[in-house]
Amino acid sequence: MKDNESRYALLIDADNVSAKYIKPILDELSKYGNVTYKRIYGDFTSTRLSAWKDVLLENSINPIQQYSYTYGKNATDSAMIIDAMDILYSGKVDGFCLVSSDSDFTRLASRLRESGQNVIGMGEDKTPTAFRQACNIFTTLELLLEDSEEADIEEKGEGKLKAALLADKKEKQEKTDREQIEETVIKIITENENNGKETELGEVGSRLLKIYPDFDVRRYGYSMLYKFLEAFPKLKVNRQGTRLTVSMYEDPGRRDNLEKYIVNLVQSAGKQGADLGMVGQRIHSKFKDFRVQDYGYSQMKNYIGSIEHLRIEKTENHMVVIYEK
Repeated sequence: MKDNESRYALLIDADNVSAKYIKPILDELSKYGNVTYKRIYGDFTSTRLSAWKDVLLENSINPIQQYSYTYGKNATDSAMIIDAMDILYSGKVDGFCLVSSDSDFTRLASRLRESGQNVIGMGEDKTPTAFRQACNIFTTLELLLEDSEEADIEEKGEGKLKAALLADKKEKQEKTDREQIEETVIKIITENENNGKETELGEVGSRLLKIYPDFDVRRYGYSMLYKFLEAFPKLKVNRQGTRLTVSMYEDPGRRDNLEKYIVNLVQSAGKQGADLGMVGQRIHSKFKDFRVQDYGYSQMKNYIGSIEHLRIEKTENHMVVIYEK
């Protein structure tokens, strides 16, 4: 293990996760660091967990036996939570990977984050939003399994039909709406532009994960974030050597037409100027998909005030746009 490599504790709730996910789980977690603890919790005397017995030894996972003495009491959850806190206080790890589709671990994830730990959650598509949001990063197990299956398809040459079916299934499972993501990225870019700074690709990825812990470009059929962002018509990825930044794509012709329309509108109002609210309404009426954020501004008055020959003047009751030669 490298000295600077992060150390993770992998804790699996066998009651709520199928054994078929073990390889994708370990492959995914290896991207973040070295797994120093591998523990799984459940009643392994039960035939329901028999599939797990076959994969524990070959993957060096330590089973923590929890007998179901009383119906309705979840001893597995309690044991996993207690172990997580013991590991936390040992100071031997930098983060935890909690694998469960159960919302009962929401408070545990929050508590670990409060202690400065990086918490990676993994669970099936049915995992409640509360647990997803409590983690730094949340990954859907079906998505990881599909990636693994697609790799096997390519390796074994089983044909394009099965791959197409998997891709179609993945598209149907998209959680975060594409337009919502685009709006979020535009907001990030606008905030940075207002502060006079460029938007790095890394910042976009980091902030998207903070807002949507289950965000993963693989859901949308992409392997890299920059390729995903390039697919949006309003976004542009700029390359400067090895440095990648993200900005908003501007159609010069559309912007020129828009600004000419606004200037003519204000000119026609005469010396008294045009009411800012009225100008905004006319713009939205003429250009149906107009959004001031697409031009790098958070407010209409700032955008219009940036147009040559126009200035904003505040009166007692409202704001007016004045034309100046």
